[in-house]
Amino acid sequence: MASLKEEMHKELLSILNYWESNTVDTTNGGFIGAIDFTDTKDYSAEKGSVLNARILWAFSASYAVTKDVSHLRIAERAYKYILKNFYDVAFGGIFWSLNTDGTPKDTKNQVYALAFTIYGLSEFYAASKNEEALQLAVNLFEKIEEHSFDKEHKGYFEAFTRDWKPIDDLRLSDKDANEKKTMNTHLHIVEGYANLYRVWPEERLKEVITQLLITINDHFINAETGHLHLFFNEEWVEKPDVISYGHDIEAAWLLQWCAEVIKDESLIAIYKKHAVTMADATFEGIDDIDGGLWYEFDPYTEELIAEKHWWPQSELLIGMVNAWQLTGNDKYLNAAQHNWQFVKDYIIDKLNGEWIWGVDIDYAKIEKDKAGFWKCPYHNARACLELINRLP
Repeated sequence: MASLKEEMHKELLSILNYWESNTVDTTNGGFIGAIDFTDTKDYSAEKGSVLNARILWAFSASYAVTKDVSHLRIAERAYKYILKNFYDVAFGGIFWSLNTDGTPKDTKNQVYALAFTIYGLSEFYAASKNEEALQLAVNLFEKIEEHSFDKEHKGYFEAFTRDWKPIDDLRLSDKDANEKKTMNTHLHIVEGYANLYRVWPEERLKEVITQLLITINDHFINAETGHLHLFFNEEWVEKPDVISYGHDIEAAWLLQWCAEVIKDESLIAIYKKHAVTMADATFEGIDDIDGGLWYEFDPYTEELIAEKHWWPQSELLIGMVNAWQLTGNDKYLNAAQHNWQFVKDYIIDKLNGEWIWGVDIDYAKIEKDKAGFWKCPYHNARACLELINRLP
């Protein structure tokens, strides 16, 4: 375990170095929108709000461990760019994407993006004590509660126009179902809110987090199978979909953490139990041969999406170490160690740094971004940080 902890610290510095050295856009401001699988920089690519919010979080959170002022400077760069370019002063939202010159491109309010911006801003405040950043996080919280919260059925609606009107296409990406309420967005709203509560412990925020954790428990978690329900309409009628192994194991530890942040003992007990059940369910998606976690499984067609992406591996590392901490059962720690070996063998780019998107069933590299709209220093940096903090 000491060796694993040391390797996590080393890998964290490597990830941060890649982003600091390769993604700063000195021509247009902010960060480059995309770097492809050959490490070719695309200065013309659109700039995503989620990418920038996750850069803000990763470098702010890492600064607490590294104490490297260069990491805090990158976080400050991300914060200033969000404030200047992504924050919609007119309507109080966050633009989904920008043109390469920093002007708005897609102006919709995707609540997922607001949640991640809260997550990043609150972490930046923890690192910098920048009161303006905290106030912006609080303002975004208020906007979500004003426009997205379903007062009749509870839960949160997915997306709105720039001026907070209903929108036809609610999807985060082309692969998602066009439904009004999703597990993914609820998971990251409560994540952002819990991080905000760490630095802004207001009673109203605690009440909102409590209700959100109850809603997630009531609708999104199948306590028998340990898997998540992903898509619902506004009245909580489910649209059945795939099993997402990465989301299962991410939710396993992250929801427990949210309950612990607000110190609600009854919810902590519920989510500790879920954490173990969901970790056990995740073993269904682990390749016994190499320890890697498969992407998704469709139980209706019995079709496995036979790819191993970078982010589910990151979440598996945390979720399995968390289950080991809860139970003392070495099978979880062994799964994490086996998975880390898989990451070292196939996912880490040993030549150029960072992690590749993933590999297919034959270990061929998936030819998608090294950095981009969805490829961010969030899952893997967080895995390093969590294991550094959790391992003895």
